[in-house]
Amino acid sequence: MKSTRVVLAAIALSVFGATVVMAGVKNEIVTAIEHVQYSADATDIQTAHMHLHHTLNCLVGPNGNGYDPKEIDPCKNAGHGIIPDTTDAKARASLEAAAQKARDGLATNDLATARADAAAIVKTLTALQ
Repeated sequence: MKSTRVVLAAIALSVFGATVVMAGVKNEIVTAIEHVQYSADATDIQTAHMHLHHTLNCLVGPNGNGYDPKEIDPCKNAGHGIIPDTTDAKARASLEAAAQKARDGLATNDLATARADAAAIVKTLTALQ
């Protein structure tokens, strides 16, 4: 009887644990969309870059490519980053592409290009909600 309870508890924990991770990723995505939309709407390159940094930090997490600890990480307490917290391979590929778009937007000093990169990220993240 005791082993049955242990197995049932393990199953419940794994099911509810997966739900918590999924909810965490969704919350991270909502936060990243908010910041990348600020970038897409920016009227100067500094603002566009600032919010692209915030978005990239949310996407890649503290150990990811392009994470900047000097910039705000609005997803800091929501998980380890959207990409590291995502297990679905197709979603991860889309997220990696979005992270590259953020890095591209950060590499340009052309506001129109940075805003276009941000708008592409909005579209990608919105599709994953």
